Amino acid sequence: MTGQEARLRYLDWLARERRAAANTVEAYGGDLADFLHFLNGHLGGEPDLAALAGLRAADLRAFLAARAAAGAGAATRARQLAAIRGFLRFLARTEGLQPIALATIRGPRLSPPVPRALTPEQAREAASEVGQVHDPARAERPAEQAARDVALFTLLYGCGLRIAEALALDVRDAPLPGQDAGLRVTGKGGKQRLVPVLPAVRQAVAAYLALRPGATPAEPLFLGARGGRLDPAVAQRSLREYRRLAGLPEHATPHALRHSFATHLLGGGADLRAIQELLGHASLSTTQRYTAVDAAGLLATWRKAHPRAD
Repeated sequence: MTGQEARLRYLDWLARERRAAANTVEAYGGDLADFLHFLNGHLGGEPDLAALAGLRAADLRAFLAARAAAGAGAATRARQLAAIRGFLRFLARTEGLQPIALATIRGPRLSPPVPRALTPEQAREAASEVGQVHDPARAERPAEQAARDVALFTLLYGCGLRIAEALALDVRDAPLPGQDAGLRVTGKGGKQRLVPVLPAVRQAVAAYLALRPGATPAEPLFLGARGGRLDPAVAQRSLREYRRLAGLPEHATPHALRHSFATHLLGGGADLRAIQELLGHASLSTTQRYTAVDAAGLLATWRKAHPRAD
């Protein structure tokens, strides 16, 4: 069996047995084609099963180095290494190839993406006006759904919650006017934190619940059209529709409101440790990503304001 024949078998297995997405199969197919083309020159001939069985970790490192020299970025090389790992493990299971020490091969280090925040004006607009996107002819309870979305997105921006944390709240947890206590949130790993609540958040939640008379404490705070707990995809679609109508940037998502909460606090002089507690980050290094966002904003301001910035 040639390497090309083995590649086609693997891609067929990915599509049929693993039900991988068409884009994944296509990307892995291209990655493995690059790998086999490299081996053709590296080994001095078209690789077959015997040649693949004789590969060493040094051969894979040589391929990654060649791809880096050709201009492939870290993310591309990481994906190509994942494709090769899966391909060789597949051949080890189906053809009895002796697996090479794949665990010893370290992929390229990927820098975590810098969070993309909205401006304060964009964040306030998205949170307070998102309810305007609903089509009354299509919505079952248009006023309630509009108020729900305003309450949800005001909560995300005002308290820095993850969308899953907000949608897990029940009516008994609702922050309402006249209450002094903060909002107790259960985050990742079941870790709880107490988050202060702005008056604007309490008012938005109260306006929404006023349209749900008789709601019991055990009911979900944010309801879907059919009466169950709101699906995150529905909330994301609401903001996506509003983003399109209002001309907001593509990164205006529910999670961007959380990013905006942290970035705007940092820009206002908040302590990084305090922001870490408010966001529920286990590690300060995760929160420190927001310093890059704030630094970028300071640089943009400097370029606009300084007379010698050009």
